[in-house]
Amino acid sequence: MTIELRSIEGKKGLDKKCLRDFLDVVEGIYRDDEHFVRTLDMDIRERLDKKKNPFFDHGEATAWVAYREGKPVGRISASIDRAHLERHDDDTGFFGFLDTIDDPSVSQALLDQATAWLHERGMKKVRGPMSLSINEECGLLVDGFDRPPMIMMPHHRSYQGALVEAAGFEKIKDLFAWRYEVGHVPRRAQRAYEAIEAMPEVTTRGIDMSNIEHDVRLIMEVFNDAWSENWGYVPATEREVQKMAKDLKLIVMPELSKLTFINGEIAAVALALPNLNELVHDANGKLFPTGALKLLWRLKVRGPRSARLVILGICKKWRSTRRYAGLSAALYVAMNHSAHLLGIRDSELSWTLEDNGKINVGIKMMGGKVYKTYRLYEKPIDLPRAHR
Repeated sequence: MTIELRSIEGKKGLDKKCLRDFLDVVEGIYRDDEHFVRTLDMDIRERLDKKKNPFFDHGEATAWVAYREGKPVGRISASIDRAHLERHDDDTGFFGFLDTIDDPSVSQALLDQATAWLHERGMKKVRGPMSLSINEECGLLVDGFDRPPMIMMPHHRSYQGALVEAAGFEKIKDLFAWRYEVGHVPRRAQRAYEAIEAMPEVTTRGIDMSNIEHDVRLIMEVFNDAWSENWGYVPATEREVQKMAKDLKLIVMPELSKLTFINGEIAAVALALPNLNELVHDANGKLFPTGALKLLWRLKVRGPRSARLVILGICKKWRSTRRYAGLSAALYVAMNHSAHLLGIRDSELSWTLEDNGKINVGIKMMGGKVYKTYRLYEKPIDLPRAHR
């Protein structure tokens, strides 16, 4: 059967009908998957909106929907991040938002389309899934299908990895998601926490909601320092920091995140978020007419039962100082204590690179266990025959 691809780009902005299909196609793909949680439509719309998403200050992107006999059966995006190109100089573009039925002709058509779009703009490699950059959702789930995804983490059907590989893509990197048992603190970590707490020059606090943009700026200052040598790293821009502060203000639980200072200077941070997916699992992607009230009640009254640790980093200046070797463990213990008091029972740290040995060993020592694996794929761009 013929596969038809339609762009979400209309003559005067996003094509409303195609965008609606882009959002709704997941309903058919994940209909019988009890662990799938649909991302809020308003979030995806905003991320694809060139006026609202600061990614478009340094990047470009578009997306398509695949149809078979007039019915939407898959979707994909393609993006180019100039901040990535400036830093890594590798002529690499990205595909993302890849969801398809179990049909290689659909996935092949979508991946060919994204590849052709990137080729037209001078890219020599295509990597993904990343929606739309490494600082958003990354990876295709290849292990750990038996639990729902956490906030800002993707979920896929078990067949989708094989479809990507059948299209000629090969693994370039695996990303690990770690599960923690809230309330259990290894003795070694507890001792590190007590040692750090006893240092008069060290202070730790939660996020100040009355000055959240300032604190988010501090968190991203540490992120841009601590992650600067990581594979694929792209720094957050000023506008991205501002948008992050605006978004976090709606959902952040200030006690869950920690900022540590040494002699008044920011030294380490840990940013954890309540698991929004737990709170909107039955909203079907929509906050209106009743979803917003449910979300507010579940977040502010009942309280979430799960959370995701998104960032835990220490500035390079303090990493090699023996006196502060226990900083990361101390942050973990402090967050664990706060989460326990808030009624959080299930927690995830994600993601880490599979080959970041030092970090992964440290997480294991603190009781973390890998329970989901996400895979990034890459392929040299050999322009598909249909687009030559």
